[in-house]
Amino acid sequence: MHCRRGMVDDPMNILALKRFAVEHSDLNDHKPHVVDNTGKRVSVIGGGPAGLSCAYYLAVMGHKVTIFEQRHHLGGMLRYGIPSYRLPRERLQAEIDWILSAGIDVELDHSVNGEELARLRDEFDAVYLAIGAHSDKKLGLPGEEAPGVESAVKMLRAIGDDELPDLSGQRVCVIGGGNVAMDVARSAVRCGAEKVSIVYRRRICDMTAQDAEIAGAQAEGCEVLELTAPLAIETGEDGRVSGLRVQPQIIGEPRRGRPAPRAAATPERVIPCERVFVAIGQDIDSKPFEDMGIACKWGCVVTDSDGAVPNFDGLFSGGDCQTGPATVIRAINAGRVASANIDRYLGFDHKIKLDVELPTVQFKGKHECGRCELGEREAGERIHDWNLVEQGLTEEEARQEASRCLRCDHFGFGAFRGGRNLEW
Repeated sequence: MHCRRGMVDDPMNILALKRFAVEHSDLNDHKPHVVDNTGKRVSVIGGGPAGLSCAYYLAVMGHKVTIFEQRHHLGGMLRYGIPSYRLPRERLQAEIDWILSAGIDVELDHSVNGEELARLRDEFDAVYLAIGAHSDKKLGLPGEEAPGVESAVKMLRAIGDDELPDLSGQRVCVIGGGNVAMDVARSAVRCGAEKVSIVYRRRICDMTAQDAEIAGAQAEGCEVLELTAPLAIETGEDGRVSGLRVQPQIIGEPRRGRPAPRAAATPERVIPCERVFVAIGQDIDSKPFEDMGIACKWGCVVTDSDGAVPNFDGLFSGGDCQTGPATVIRAINAGRVASANIDRYLGFDHKIKLDVELPTVQFKGKHECGRCELGEREAGERIHDWNLVEQGLTEEEARQEASRCLRCDHFGFGAFRGGRNLEW
């Protein structure tokens, strides 16, 4: 949104260029430089993007870090929320292993409750709470407890542990309009579902999912039923799901910033299905920490501006459990910022510096040029496997895309903050 190239034609495709750089590099070419041991110990609760990011930077600062992770693998929503056709498991695990090579200890299958948190605060010099948002939200509809109704979070979690559900020949309804709903729908196709319907009470243009994700789901055969509000889960004689009763909607006046739907003067109908996946958002399992006195608002941990939890000396928090469900990059940034604040709390002021020799700016030959986009494998091919859907830029495309950059980092307009940050 902030790329100034957008004033000329189209913003830079920064994501595609970063991917090109990653695909043409080797993790073994660079190992983390770890400074001398400080003698300080920090525990990180949660091995998702926020926790891993915080642990990495604390480790290279010389602190001894231990990650406590509730599940079988590290990665959090990177593994248990994003399917491998969007983020390959092998690449994810390789990068996690690279982070751990900085000397980080890990305890998997280790759930931390309020009592355990109190013990860790006594045992370690500082604690970073980054448990994410892994609990599912309920619809509150009649029949929601029937066999065959599952949360999107549970399904993606099972897939993250390589436990693929068998949906062969089944008709599936997915309730929701976010990226998680698209991930579940596209995963259901790969698990053999006969038909997948995405049910959303607003319009397609109101969906919070990225446009590319919606288009990808439709290309893979998922139908999107917009302006369709779920009313109840229908069950058969065996008590299992047999359909989803819905009420057609009509879009109306704006409410809370966007047009709100209301029931249309159209009869209710039932969408036949054998499975219903609920993807209407995630909650934070904050109750164990609320019970021990940690302040929470709307289920999110309340912190000071530096991430410190009030009235709990040495306890910091960040990521989805502090902001609510957000993007991966926001969680990564939260972990990085927290590491600097924890470092200062421990009595240090380590600097992370950019040690790359940047080439001299040659600002010439700039002209209008279209933006190069990532391609995708054919839908008929990709629905039969879990391999990466998006295809990276070619070298020709990457060079052309990079040449469009106006070098705001050099001329002082990068992110409107005065250019490139060489140190933090």
